[in-house]
Amino acid sequence: MTPMDDAAPIETQSAPLAQAELDALTDRLIEQLKTVFDPEIPVDIYELGLIYKVDVSDDKDVVIDMTLTAPGCPVAGEMPGWVEDAVREIAEVRSCKVELVFEPPWDPSRMSDEAKLQLNMF
Repeated sequence: MTPMDDAAPIETQSAPLAQAELDALTDRLIEQLKTVFDPEIPVDIYELGLIYKVDVSDDKDVVIDMTLTAPGCPVAGEMPGWVEDAVREIAEVRSCKVELVFEPPWDPSRMSDEAKLQLNMF
């Protein structure tokens, strides 16, 4: 047995993403999130304010916390998959995981002005 046999395995870490690269990836993520619509409301989930958090690791693994307009939403089981599929279309993304969260509860104040305009809520 050599002294190296007792050593902890060497972990390789990716270099941190450059800010410009992260900004460009963020723009692409938003673009893709805007392709997913709540079937009951003619506005995309990003503008509705259903996306609570997007984390991007240095390895370009994406984790998204999102909610629904109502906990009993009929597409609750399907919508996270739609979001994952949309994000995975970005070539640079290595993986995507979407978590449904219900705290804080969604309410219309989370919608963008664009969404409110589309729904005639002004």
